[in-house]
Amino acid sequence: MHFAHEPVLLKETIESLDLKSGEIYVDCTLGAAGHSLGMLTANPSIRLIGIDQDHEALERARYRLTAYTAQVTLVRDNFRNLQSILQGMGITEVAGVLMDIGVSSPQLDDAERGFSYHQEARLDMRMDQDSPLDAWTIVNTYEQKDLSRIISQYGEERWAARIAQFIIAERENGPIETTGDLVTIIKKAIPAGARATGPHPARRTFQALRIAVNDELGALEVALKQAVALLKPRGRLAVITFHSLEDRIVKEYFQELLGNCTCPPNLPICVCDSQPVVRLVNRKPIEASEEELESNPRARSAKLRVVEKLEGGYTT
Repeated sequence: MHFAHEPVLLKETIESLDLKSGEIYVDCTLGAAGHSLGMLTANPSIRLIGIDQDHEALERARYRLTAYTAQVTLVRDNFRNLQSILQGMGITEVAGVLMDIGVSSPQLDDAERGFSYHQEARLDMRMDQDSPLDAWTIVNTYEQKDLSRIISQYGEERWAARIAQFIIAERENGPIETTGDLVTIIKKAIPAGARATGPHPARRTFQALRIAVNDELGALEVALKQAVALLKPRGRLAVITFHSLEDRIVKEYFQELLGNCTCPPNLPICVCDSQPVVRLVNRKPIEASEEELESNPRARSAKLRVVEKLEGGYTT
């Protein structure tokens, strides 16, 4: 098997997790196992649980991690089910959790998966190929207002309403079948002047559809809470995000866990009784170095945030 996948912020992630011999670590978004392989290479005595809902990703990971079969457990599931997955193994706490959010390079590069606006394929975008909801269904069956909301909310696309309008109009001529068909519609919907600068005109819409198909933000919110609850004292949670929507969710949840007072400023004494659950390992998110960007341009938007659970820290 050939792998072109380069895990982003690999060195920084391994250092941030502070791997301890004999402890259990979870890679919630296994992908091509780049981070997992790096973790096991750095400390071969850890036990690793790798989770991914994509069966093709699991096969790639199994191949790459062959040398560590004895201490690796691979699970096909959505990481939003983290707690039940570990409970099924009799595990109640772990020393570290890694989440690398979003679509992986192999998924983008596989034209048939329909994630890329650069390659012709059926509209799909499912990370779990057994899921009943795909991009074709959203594009061809959702009402205009729902399409507009998805493209605006998840893609932060200023032309969302116009793109939704053009999609509905095109559907009158028959189903919109492929990524190429959708790109053509988006280019028609966005005025030429707006298309002349900035990223590819379809980037935001494709991002929005992918997030909606896989409920990525909902899964992230659920998984974050479960991960912190499962951490043992001094255990660490590392999260890599690639766009502002993901990063905002992570940043705001981590801020909530810091236990800062939430009382109105006019109250004479604190009554919220907020208690810190974690500490920030790095005050600012870690970003890719210029050296990494030269070899892996996809790391440009990556941000790594890490927290460590405090003694006595708990979540409800």
